[in-house]
Amino acid sequence: MSDVSARGKTKLVDGSPMQIVSVFGLPILLVLVVVGFSLALPDTYPTMLNLRAIISDKSIVALLALAATIPMATNNWDLSVGFGVALTHVVAFGLQVEQGFPWWLASLLAIALGACHGAINGLLVTRAKIHSFIATLGSGTVALGLAQWYTDGKQIVGSVDPAFYLIAKMWAGIPLPAIYVLLLMALLWIVFEYLPIGRNLYVIGSNPKTAELVGISETRHVVLAYVASGALVGFAGVVLASRLHVGQSSVGVDFMLPAFTAAMLGATTIRPGRVNAPGTVIAVLLLAATVSGLQQLGAKFYVEALFNGTMLLLAVGLAHYATRRREAAVARAGWRRPPAEAAKAKAERPA
Repeated sequence: MSDVSARGKTKLVDGSPMQIVSVFGLPILLVLVVVGFSLALPDTYPTMLNLRAIISDKSIVALLALAATIPMATNNWDLSVGFGVALTHVVAFGLQVEQGFPWWLASLLAIALGACHGAINGLLVTRAKIHSFIATLGSGTVALGLAQWYTDGKQIVGSVDPAFYLIAKMWAGIPLPAIYVLLLMALLWIVFEYLPIGRNLYVIGSNPKTAELVGISETRHVVLAYVASGALVGFAGVVLASRLHVGQSSVGVDFMLPAFTAAMLGATTIRPGRVNAPGTVIAVLLLAATVSGLQQLGAKFYVEALFNGTMLLLAVGLAHYATRRREAAVARAGWRRPPAEAAKAKAERPA
């Protein structure tokens, strides 16, 4: 059980073995998986080539998982990330090949398109009062249809400015998309842990009625969360187009399940019971490292789908269990914010 400090914040770890496992179980499991497969496959698994292949191949999944994490903080789903990246990546590439746009303008428009898609999701959830599961699945399917219409079901192939391909190139032996993931992970960690808007998103996700009572606008924050998620999906689409050198409307759909699974699984570690960026990235690495090892051991092509689906079911169960543990820990601690401190915090909160 987590302790509560004198200032009213739940400590990350209280030192007990159970708490250490609860908080760091996923990173520990990742280390065990890597060590186990390295011993079983010493010639192929623990190599720089395999590491680069994993982080290069799964960077798009990590970007989409981080995108899904943002609205999940408000207890809303975003099932449109895979469909959204399909649309934005064909637009980013197609605007250059077919309309002759400069690479930087095509990239910005793709990101803006992703943000607009996110805004539509947010309005469907907050204004139309459609459940986020249905709203984002529906809007995502529309986005996929638009991508298929834009490409006419064919690949977009052509020459673009070579500078566009630098977006997904290697830097100092590291794929640039992996660096984007680390930077965005750090940014989201800062936002959620240290900035008022991040804490407000967590409050909305845990107790919307309390958020309303203390003056936090659920509508504004949820819409902003979806806009940020959509913009990140658009950025992932740009990176994907730069990496593939082609526009194809069907490629993004396969990212939805692993991205959503990683976002859910990430809520079971680092901050158990809360979605968080470091946990999401660790979950992506765990899924990728395990699938890579199984494939090198001779597993069939369908093992990835089976494994990701199983892990999604496990992640949902563990996430709910971690949430209940967190709520019970706070309740048993009996912590209540002093009235004077609560009034001061409310007065200082920006409108």
